[in-house]
Amino acid sequence: MPLGREWFSEKRLIGVVHLLPLPGSPRPEPLHAVAEKALGDARAIEEAGFDAVIVENFGDRPFPVYAEPITVAAMTRIARRLVEELDIPVGVNILRNDGVAALSVAEAAGAAFIRVNAYTELVASGEGLLEPLARRVQLLKARLGSGVAVFADILVKHGVSLSARPGDYYHAALDAVERGLADAVIVTGPVTGEPPSPEAVREAARSGAPVLLGSGLRPGNAAMFRDYVDGAIVGTYLHRGGEWRQPVDPERARRIVEAWRGGGV
Repeated sequence: MPLGREWFSEKRLIGVVHLLPLPGSPRPEPLHAVAEKALGDARAIEEAGFDAVIVENFGDRPFPVYAEPITVAAMTRIARRLVEELDIPVGVNILRNDGVAALSVAEAAGAAFIRVNAYTELVASGEGLLEPLARRVQLLKARLGSGVAVFADILVKHGVSLSARPGDYYHAALDAVERGLADAVIVTGPVTGEPPSPEAVREAARSGAPVLLGSGLRPGNAAMFRDYVDGAIVGTYLHRGGEWRQPVDPERARRIVEAWRGGGV
């Protein structure tokens, strides 16, 4: 199912599958163990009522800007298994900013969408300069005839945009969808787990692009943000005790879904 603008006619909820450290990272775990935990977390997210999952190499810190071949191979294996086992769409994000590798994994695994952290902006980050990847991603999509959707961060967390004006979420969103051909934009807070300001989300939405809340969703703020966005991506909150290495907590996942759907907290 292509995840175009029509998919966002319902306000979507996407759960993050945080991978334990993959082979090739500084502190790797056995690949079979990484894959089994990923599948368990993905099933818990699906069973709670989420609309999609996105698999991310969150455990590979410190991150390279671009992925090594072993990372691409391992993520393809895991993503393919999730696609085969789940009934909801699967997405791919390769940290820190390898949108080309993410698209390659998604296409090979049958995933539906990717996330790109620096898409139409030049970003200074702890991993180095993140160069905008819109042209490279879109050229590869054209070569492959790919229907994989692209969700692009704007003024991304854990970084400072060197090309977008500070706080200008409206024009950053316009650039991502009009100049970069992104299918949706993602608005985050300054770091993982912190929400953006409601004003930042409203400004991005003024562009007319589908907007996803990319960090900081909690049962207590779900009703507020739901009024301004077309969907949300939820990660660390879902895990037992809010610790990403722990399994997804089905009760936490259920509470987020109920709050997002308007059924309480």
